[in-house]
Amino acid sequence: MDAWVWWLVAAVGLGIPLVLTAMPEFGMLAVGGVAAAIAAGLGGGLVIQVVVFAVVSTALILVVRPVARRMRTERPELSSGVDALKGRRAVVLERVDGQGGRIKLAGEVWSARSLDVDDTYDVGSQVDVVEIDGATAVVM
Repeated sequence: MDAWVWWLVAAVGLGIPLVLTAMPEFGMLAVGGVAAAIAAGLGGGLVIQVVVFAVVSTALILVVRPVARRMRTERPELSSGVDALKGRRAVVLERVDGQGGRIKLAGEVWSARSLDVDDTYDVGSQVDVVEIDGATAVVM
């Protein structure tokens, strides 16, 4: 069997743990194996094949891992549940003051109270949800 076939077998062998463990380093090593197979197919000797494998694999690990780590830490948080309701607009259904009231928020009727006990909001006015306190939306 030709050397390039062995390199492809090695690349597939490194791709299997990538799928099973979700460790991207195995994928980078598999790409190095494909690059070594190309070098072997072009007639490069064993030393050139090993050097191509090592250089490509190392370069990918040194370049891709820090970028992936940075993207993982900088990605925006996805809000869900009551956290997703903070900052949304709602319509007052029943007068809202420091004691309570009702609003329509995200298609649902919620009990609400104003953030400042002295503020009141009349029916039909729009308010912003500051936080959710239990089953009550705190608005302003």
